Amino acid sequence: MKIIWYDHLYVGEKAKKKRYRIIQGIRKSKSGPGIYVITPAVNGNNILDIYPAMTISGSAYQDEEFLILGIASSYWEALEVAGIIVNDMYRKTGGFDLSGFIGKEAGKV
Repeated sequence: MKIIWYDHLYVGEKAKKKRYRIIQGIRKSKSGPGIYVITPAVNGNNILDIYPAMTISGSAYQDEEFLILGIASSYWEALEVAGIIVNDMYRKTGGFDLSGFIGKEAGKV
């Protein structure tokens, strides 16, 4: 699994307190339960996907690349962070153009 971190990583309020530990846990594939990551959607029907961080380190995603746009320390916080990302995207692009919002990094995934 290859992880690409968004330059302007979105971090939930609770996750800010343990941001370094969360990022290191994800990098080492040892993130704890309750940690979630927000990534661009895999299919064309959605804008974002929310995954438990433990899931993306599993063998099913071994050959995948992930652009992590945000991290959160609970599912509800992940929903809030995803909402903030979509809101910022709409303000910047005037629509729901994720690649236009995040720029050239969107093409890496």
